[in-house]
Amino acid sequence: MSTTSTPRTGAEADRLPAVLRALAVVERVGNALPHPFWLFWILAAILGVTSAGLAAAGVSVVSPADGETVVVQNLLSGAGLAMAVSTAVDNFATFGPMGTIVAVIMGVAIAERTGFLSAAMKVSVSRVPVSWVVFAVAFAGTVSHVASAAAYIILVPLGGLAFRAVGKSPILGVVVAYTSIASGYDASPVPTPNDAIFAGITTEAARIIDPAAYVSPVSNWYFNIGSSLLLAIVITLVTNLVLARRPDLDADPDTLQGEGLEDVERLELSPRDRAALRAALLTGLTAIVLVAAVVLPPSSPLRGEGGSLTESPFLDGIAALVAVLFALVGIVYGWRSGAVTKAGDVPRLMAEGVRQMAPVLVLFFAIAQFLAYFDWTHIGDVIAVNSAEALEQTGVPIWVVFLAILALLSVVNVLVTSGSAMWALAAPIVVPMLMLLEVPAETTQALFRIADSGSTAVTPMSPYFIMALGFLQRYRKDAGIGTLASYTLPLAVCMTLAWTLLFFAWWGLGIPLGPGAPVR
Repeated sequence: MSTTSTPRTGAEADRLPAVLRALAVVERVGNALPHPFWLFWILAAILGVTSAGLAAAGVSVVSPADGETVVVQNLLSGAGLAMAVSTAVDNFATFGPMGTIVAVIMGVAIAERTGFLSAAMKVSVSRVPVSWVVFAVAFAGTVSHVASAAAYIILVPLGGLAFRAVGKSPILGVVVAYTSIASGYDASPVPTPNDAIFAGITTEAARIIDPAAYVSPVSNWYFNIGSSLLLAIVITLVTNLVLARRPDLDADPDTLQGEGLEDVERLELSPRDRAALRAALLTGLTAIVLVAAVVLPPSSPLRGEGGSLTESPFLDGIAALVAVLFALVGIVYGWRSGAVTKAGDVPRLMAEGVRQMAPVLVLFFAIAQFLAYFDWTHIGDVIAVNSAEALEQTGVPIWVVFLAILALLSVVNVLVTSGSAMWALAAPIVVPMLMLLEVPAETTQALFRIADSGSTAVTPMSPYFIMALGFLQRYRKDAGIGTLASYTLPLAVCMTLAWTLLFFAWWGLGIPLGPGAPVR
């Protein structure tokens, strides 16, 4: 796949000069940043120096959790060194997202590597009327997040093929598929591995204020469902009313007939794969019905005290249930399609999925240490309490605080495209601060989802931006970074604005964000 680009001239070069200049700056600054793994160690060193200065100055704060005075501790002291050495392994082993994400990935890996997820995506974008193809590809993009990074590899080329199959520009198909995944990455009607990661980090941050705090992987599920539907509608409207009217949508004729383009028949499943997909979907539906039958009775052992679902074994184990569900449909699909021929294939596929997560687990080690140091120094308590008191004294409306956090995190997301890395940096500050302003941790996490997604589709710092550019160049050889950005920018901006309005409507009406999540 070629990712080279040829500079465009004339009218196109003048179309978005400010955006192109900004993208060039983003590239230069982003390329100068260290790998997130090293970034957290650099931040840990800065934290050490800062803690030494604050400890020497005797900085302290009264903890809202128990009313005790909390003094900043020096990370560079003997006690700090002892803590860092003695807890390094425990910090990693007990890091909130660790167990959950590995368990979920093992199940999702079976569904992905047997071909179930790919087959489901093909069906979702190929069997819809022409007038619905934009919405179908956009909504499929939000659902595809369950496949994590594989969503880009599977759906972006399928988007181009689906549009071409119904007589629409394949260029638009690539843009719609890519933007729906990138700028809607944290909005999925199906629980995803990211939900487990974010919930774990949010829980760790919330415990700075409330040691008993717990945020479930499905704490934003209702909001995610509404978000995915809204974003698909926004993508459809902007594509049909704005992007489809651009005069430069014609693909290179030789590219449409060249070797680089897959045949449109790739959208069709073989009879064997169709039968496998039906069997897998029936298995998944049956499993969901059985779980519902067990959970719904008030006396269910999966409910909590007094029949509550808010704090219950069901919500505590939701990640494991999701993993089992994907494993079941993957096994059935693989057995019927021939991808699974013996029992030993199942653990092999699970191991391949965990192996794919190795870079994330390595990053988790650095994140876990940094968060443990941050918590031990008590700097988070000082920042959260003082910031909350300052906001209360100035009387700044909470919606202004929300917008300020959203704007700041959106800018950071352009440079730090790893959602887990960015949330690990921001959560220990914004979650406790807003909790002191009576904003639940689940609500702050929902706000972060918008910031973590909106600007992703326009930043060349994302490796998937370059991947999408390669797919775009299959239809237009001279497409460059500015070409793709000029298509994704209107979509990303409108998606972020609409998503923000949805968040404020949700907050204002007091609608629960997910099962067990507080209304406000």
